[in-house]
Amino acid sequence: MSKSILITGASTGIGYFVAHQLKQAGYQVIASCRKQADVLRLQREGLHAVQIDLNSSESIQQGFNQTLEITGGNLYGLFNNGAYGQPGAVEDLSRTTLREQFETNVFGWCELTNLALPIMLKQGSGRIIQNSSVLGISAMRLRGAYNASKYAIEGISDTLRLELKGTGVYVSLIEPGPIRSDFRKNALTMLQRNIDIDRSRHRESYQVAISRLGKESSTTPFTLGPEAVYKRLLHALESSHPQARYYVTVPTYLVGFMKRILPVFLLDKLLQKLGG
Repeated sequence: MSKSILITGASTGIGYFVAHQLKQAGYQVIASCRKQADVLRLQREGLHAVQIDLNSSESIQQGFNQTLEITGGNLYGLFNNGAYGQPGAVEDLSRTTLREQFETNVFGWCELTNLALPIMLKQGSGRIIQNSSVLGISAMRLRGAYNASKYAIEGISDTLRLELKGTGVYVSLIEPGPIRSDFRKNALTMLQRNIDIDRSRHRESYQVAISRLGKESSTTPFTLGPEAVYKRLLHALESSHPQARYYVTVPTYLVGFMKRILPVFLLDKLLQKLGG
């Protein structure tokens, strides 16, 4: 019997790519999307697909129940990937905007994980894999909401790893730097929707960000394709000793190394440069 895995945020980018790759590798893939139109598109492409809006407990429960119907009540893997980046200086983030970032990037992931865990614990095996970010190990200016959400996921995952020791259920974090996806396009939408750009003292920085995020393709050095994430995901699923953390892209390795050896004031200089 093929192993089953639920993947969130599978409409585009990393989630879309790994869903198709894992299906080709023999996994029973259940791909979830926020929009029903994307669910239908993936079904036409031959994937099992369900609708899950990570902002909605009702949607999460319904989508998870549909997943178990497809898998016959089993679930080997959960790849928490569905997320977005809310740009903006911390002083420009409303409480509502910050809450919405956490609803999708943190609370929805935790709720879905807590639904999957009883299944995996009963089986005596399972993999919870969290698609974090280089911004989960280092902060960069104008990214406070996203930074905070990824730091939270890092803390939750580290705690889960300790709590699940000896159960056969493993927790891994994947920490990519820049990856080709719709992330930048979605970030631009959220910046323009939720930040009062014209009244902010960071207005000039926002204009630069709008220009950068609006480009057809990424100009960020060392950007890789989603296959780089897939490689780490496959190891986390199939290794008998999956790693707690998987770095992806040069910037993540660089920041991870510098964070260990540099004093804070020098690390800040580096992050200012990397953050633009």
